[in-house]
Amino acid sequence: MTTELTEEEMRRALFGDPEALALLIDNHGLDTATEVVIAEPTKVVKKQKLSKALTPRLRVTLRVGNEFEGKMHEIVHEADTLSSLVAEQEATKIAKKKFRFVDVVSVKSM
Repeated sequence: MTTELTEEEMRRALFGDPEALALLIDNHGLDTATEVVIAEPTKVVKKQKLSKALTPRLRVTLRVGNEFEGKMHEIVHEADTLSSLVAEQEATKIAKKKFRFVDVVSVKSM
C-alpha cells in the first residue's frame, strides 16, 4: 500500500467525486415544489386572566415591634409564591421598613 497520494486522490478522499456532487446538487433543484399555498389568517385569541384563587399563595405571620422585649404586634403578609423561604424573606423585608424587630411566627399555605 502506498502512503503517498496525489492531490487529486486526496481531494476525492476528502470531498468525494466532484461529478457525483454536481449530480446531487442538480437533483435537489428539481425536487422543489412550485405551488404556493395561501393560508387563511388566524384569529387573534385574547389571553384570559387567571383568577387570583388559582395562584399559589402563602400566608406569613410576623411578630413585630420597635422596642427590645417590649410590646409586639402580629401582622399577616400574603405572598404570591410557592417558596416558603421567598415568602418569609419578602414579608421580613416589608416589615423591616416600619419595625425594628421582626420575628417570623409561621408560614402557611392558603
